[in-house]
Amino acid sequence: MKLINPFGPKIAVLKIPKNLIKKINDEFEQILLSKKLVKKRDYSEKLVGQVSQEIELSNKFIEKNLKKYVKKTINQYLLKSLNKKTNKIKIKNLWIVRQFKNDYNPIHFHNGDISGVGYLKIPKNLTKGDKKIKTHGTIDFIYGSKSFLNNSIYNHIPKEGDLLLFPNYLMHTAYPFKIDGERRSFSFNLEIDKKVSSIFND
Repeated sequence: MKLINPFGPKIAVLKIPKNLIKKINDEFEQILLSKKLVKKRDYSEKLVGQVSQEIELSNKFIEKNLKKYVKKTINQYLLKSLNKKTNKIKIKNLWIVRQFKNDYNPIHFHNGDISGVGYLKIPKNLTKGDKKIKTHGTIDFIYGSKSFLNNSIYNHIPKEGDLLLFPNYLMHTAYPFKIDGERRSFSFNLEIDKKVSSIFND
């Protein structure tokens, strides 16, 4: 796990195991085969994304395949950031985002205490057509305003298997891209022990 501190909030960057990426993609492909399931799991009304599809994964799948991994990585993040760990971690929601040519996610923040985004599929040459700054299909995190010795934007070019962890309030946006192909990711929000999440509020 790499901890990035481009401004106030710390962002963790790590790699998702390949077998876990396959499990999530396989589960999602099974959902796509059923129009009934796609309709039942449609999560788009609760989100701001201007994207093709946003589908919630079942609690059963999350419990069996993701809960242990998420808790482990969150505790690594907390340990590196605060020198704290907790057993009280609750996954509030977790959903898949399908983004295609010209789709985008406007600037927004999440709920809970800690949020994450993991990348399951990335088109080749995602940033093709970009000029000096590569933003096609990338994610920007925004905090505060630019000032001396302080950047207000952190830009990340996603690669398959990347997982980013960040505090829920950190504003971010996913830009559109100009090539064919699917940019598939999953996002989640967590609640943790309030004694840890409010450590700087005392």
